[in-house]
Amino acid sequence: MSLTGISQFVLGFALAIGLLFASGVAATRYLLTRVATPPPRPTFSNDPSPAPAVPPAAAPAASAAPAAAPAVSPVAQGYAAKVTQPIGLIVRKEASVDSVEVGGVDFNQQVTVLEDSADGGWQKVRLADGTEGWVKGGNTEKVN
Repeated sequence: MSLTGISQFVLGFALAIGLLFASGVAATRYLLTRVATPPPRPTFSNDPSPAPAVPPAAAPAASAAPAAAPAVSPVAQGYAAKVTQPIGLIVRKEASVDSVEVGGVDFNQQVTVLEDSADGGWQKVRLADGTEGWVKGGNTEKVN
């Protein structure tokens, strides 16, 4: 073997290793990018509309007072409904996610809907045992 043959072998070997390394890095980056990107957030029919963005300069100062409960429209005498949420519902003391839990309702359990909030986001219900509280709106279906 001559010096030229050895140098061609070493150069070819180095190029092959470099090509394998580069393709491995490219494949790894592609796969990590695909795994690291979260899927789009699902939307549901009872989700509230997103609030318009408020510029930071116009944002009101945070107050220590709790947020006011949504306006409520009473339903005449209430109506019978069944829970359509497969995992059931949490019954809360007030129409707020931050409110205290007072109970729960199972799937297909019958409740009496007493009131609906003005935005339709909450419903006041009475359970069979007489417990009254609020559940997320859109998770019950009127029973005829």
